Amino acid sequence: MSVAKIIEISAESPTSFEDAVVQGIAKASKTVHGIKSAWLKEQHVVIENGKVTLYRVDLKVTFVLD
Repeated sequence: MSVAKIIEISAESPTSFEDAVVQGIAKASKTVHGIKSAWLKEQHVVIENGKVTLYRVDLKVTFVLD
């Protein structure tokens, strides 16, 4: 039997929402082992002078406990 835990993380990228997700999971994987899935909870953008300058995502990350 496996037991899983869910944590929330936020990540950002100047490129895209997809890049923010990829970077967030890559960073989390350095300290959280056994990541199995992630759920994209929210998306936000930062706008400066009428242009999107930053993409932010909030993720729920599921990993299996040792």
